[in-house]
Amino acid sequence: MPSHRPAPFEFDVDLSAHEMLRRAHVLDALGPDWDPVAALRGEEEAYELLYSGLDADQRRIYDELVSAGVLPPRGGGHAAA
Repeated sequence: MPSHRPAPFEFDVDLSAHEMLRRAHVLDALGPDWDPVAALRGEEEAYELLYSGLDADQRRIYDELVSAGVLPPRGGGHAAA
């Protein structure tokens, strides 16, 4: 018995215009005072605080996570002192 399945066809959706609109909305929501360099600097400071003051066991676990590639290396692979 012959199969009556339709032939496959290509289906393309170009989301370029939608992506540009999405980016415009994001930048509009951030406002004119948003400073990406300051935001990145603040994020780095937050990470330094997060990994500062670790005891020996916490530092060992941190180093294991860095070695396993779970966390990115920071400060030579050691938590901030």
